[in-house]
Amino acid sequence: MPRESLAAKKVRGLEILNRLKLLYPDATCSLDYETTLQLMVATMLAAQCTDERVNKVTPALFKRYPDAAAFASADLEELEGLVKSTGFYRNKAKNIRLACQRIMEVFGGEVPRTMEDLTSLAGVARKTANVVSSNGHGVNLGFTVDTHVTRLMNRMGFTKHQDAVKIERDLMKVFPQAEWENMSIHLIYHGRAICDARKPLCEQCDLFDLCASAGKAYVKPRAVAAKKVTATKKTIAKKSVAKKKTTAKK
Repeated sequence: MPRESLAAKKVRGLEILNRLKLLYPDATCSLDYETTLQLMVATMLAAQCTDERVNKVTPALFKRYPDAAAFASADLEELEGLVKSTGFYRNKAKNIRLACQRIMEVFGGEVPRTMEDLTSLAGVARKTANVVSSNGHGVNLGFTVDTHVTRLMNRMGFTKHQDAVKIERDLMKVFPQAEWENMSIHLIYHGRAICDARKPLCEQCDLFDLCASAGKAYVKPRAVAAKKVTATKKTIAKKSVAKKKTTAKK
């Protein structure tokens, strides 16, 4: 795809969003929650874990700890046991308790609303803060960037970065603020259904004509590097064999 102006990217991006909305009309946050605090905790648990697994863990967790005060005074070992199956459970349990202690001490038991305040909580970086703000408070402070968003936005030509903060900056320039979380959620759905990390189903994709990578065989940089290393080793091996044959003849 030739170099594209920001204005053209905005038009293309909006068309992609409109099509995604038609493809996934019921797309919403995949985590189960009833309160903003529950959403924050569930999002923290979802790091390096599937939403499906988190949703299996949270019913018992939220029954045992119904609010920030309960989490703040939780026995750490017991909390670890309840979240163990989500992975990295010791760190997650520690951060959940610390975050809730700060919520009680500084924010009167309520999940804060600003990016600065949200990211002051243990274990809450921009991604979690964006999810909580958008889905919990109804305010889009930023663009939620996960692995699906990173992959799809690179493939579609809206960013060239792998760093989440840099990707977020690129996307915030292209898409309307009111649609930031909407776009993120729809990209996640499309990433799961069609634009797979290893084998994207380009021939089945309704965004084919709008994608910068449509139809191209997608090979990860590591795979390319590995092939180069293998080819180099084969070349060296061939030269070594040829040299031995020459020496033997002499």
